[in-house]
Amino acid sequence: MATTTLQLEVSSPAFTYEQNIPPKYTCEGDAVNPPLQIHNIPDNTQSMALIVEDPDAPKGTYDHWVVWNIPPTNHIREDSNPGISGNNSAGKTGYHPPCPPSGSHRYYFHIYALDAKLDLEPGATKDMLQAAMKPHILAKATIMGRYEKQTKH
Repeated sequence: MATTTLQLEVSSPAFTYEQNIPPKYTCEGDAVNPPLQIHNIPDNTQSMALIVEDPDAPKGTYDHWVVWNIPPTNHIREDSNPGISGNNSAGKTGYHPPCPPSGSHRYYFHIYALDAKLDLEPGATKDMLQAAMKPHILAKATIMGRYEKQTKH
């Protein structure tokens, strides 16, 4: 297992850590992924992976986005699909926007720097991704944003 002294960092120009995610990136807006900025990527990174999850969902953690084999990059653009998508908890691939049924939920954007590309089929689950990348993680960073629906349906 490789070690690194750098600490991977992730941020977003759309929201700051623990603050509200703008409605544009939710089911009440354009439903596109927010942009992410990644810094201190280890030199031997071969690919990156991203998991977005909501641990406050009524039936347990809800997976909003599962993507891997992202080329090492400092920017994930808004409204993009930067790698191979796995299935989210809606049973679809791609970004599933925050849309909590009630109250404020937390959304964790986990980014991973990996020392290999992963041999996973499109549509793999978060569990499959986590198992495949476990021996390859060089560094990890997380940003968390919150969202509560603005309109009551």
